[in-house]
Amino acid sequence: MPAATNKSDLIAVTQKEYDKLQKLIAPLDEAVAMHKIDDVSIKDIIGHRAHWISLFLGWYHDGQAGKEVHFPAPSYKWNELPRYNAALRETQADMSWDDACDLLARNTNKLLDFMETRDDAALYGRPMKGANNNWTTGRWAEAAGASHFRSAAKYIRKAIKSGTSP
Repeated sequence: MPAATNKSDLIAVTQKEYDKLQKLIAPLDEAVAMHKIDDVSIKDIIGHRAHWISLFLGWYHDGQAGKEVHFPAPSYKWNELPRYNAALRETQADMSWDDACDLLARNTNKLLDFMETRDDAALYGRPMKGANNNWTTGRWAEAAGASHFRSAAKYIRKAIKSGTSP
């Protein structure tokens, strides 16, 4: 369920969840972050979250331009997310831990800038163009940001607790 219903709450929840995620991952070294459990590492989770911010921004811009919006991506349907995510992990396989963290920081800044440059009406006044559902732009932004940060932190805490160290 979305936590925000206006611009200021959206920015606040996004920053809060990002800060919590950063606090969690900051002390991790590369060996821990790169260790795979069931073919997924903490680095993969961070790279995934950074990537989905880019997807959201692309969806938004395509919709605004009147282009077809591919959800979640060209040649994929929502029920094919496991296949999409596996392909993403393969694409990001050579990404280092530092690079994944940097990408997340850069894309989070892009997301926050996006939010800052829109008003409440643009974020919550109507469904996002091209989305073909009733979700507002703000709700999509929260799903790509704060909600994804929260689920990443949950996964990472569980991985750390289960002993991800190689």
